[in-house]
Amino acid sequence: MTFLLLPVKNDEPALAGAPMICAAQKVLSYLAEHDAIGLTKGKAFQRKFVHWAAAEFDWPGWEEDKLFLVNKVLNEYDFPPLEALHFVLLKLKLIRHYKLTCRLTKAGRDIADKTGDLFNLMMPFWLFEVDHAASSRMPEPRLGNCDVFLGVLNTEAAQGVTCVALREILYGPPYADQPYDRMPGMIWLQVLEPLCWLGLLAETTSDERHHFEDRVYTATGLWSEAFRFPSEGQAGLMTLH
Repeated sequence: MTFLLLPVKNDEPALAGAPMICAAQKVLSYLAEHDAIGLTKGKAFQRKFVHWAAAEFDWPGWEEDKLFLVNKVLNEYDFPPLEALHFVLLKLKLIRHYKLTCRLTKAGRDIADKTGDLFNLMMPFWLFEVDHAASSRMPEPRLGNCDVFLGVLNTEAAQGVTCVALREILYGPPYADQPYDRMPGMIWLQVLEPLCWLGLLAETTSDERHHFEDRVYTATGLWSEAFRFPSEGQAGLMTLH
């Protein structure tokens, strides 16, 4: 690994901008108060809880009003951040399924109010072990080599970088006769969105930049608290050509 993961403190203010961590705490707190969340036969959260989560999470890009614009009722799969969070909390054994209910584990109860510890546990699993390509609607290969992606972003995202610019830095420009370039979408799904959900990157949009390829991604204050790059001056030179 060409970088070090740094333990983030529980009182780190930048964690307030980490949607996945804030939402995880709300799920764990809900279970501590209500004992259980009902599950469907397919082991997804029941609609009652999905509606609660949509209102409480206020997840950027997945706000309650936006979700209900296209759905009269919400199932777990209609709210992808909740679906991903359910998977992560279950895999990390912070929650468990018992018959058709979801319950808090001792580990989940112990870590629920420790924001930094929760981030330090969830971040490596979410970034390095989850197959984000699997969530694509179309089959696509895993891009791999997170060391390179993070090294390049450490340099380029300091001032802000677009998805298309990252595509050219990492892989070079698309072929001129290529009808549609899927690579920016793959970088967004497998690299940029997961980092945004952890609060490590901030996504900026404007009226002029409404396509996802042109959104600007900038490292947040949490980035320098979570990563240390010993060769920062050379990171931007690494490519995947």
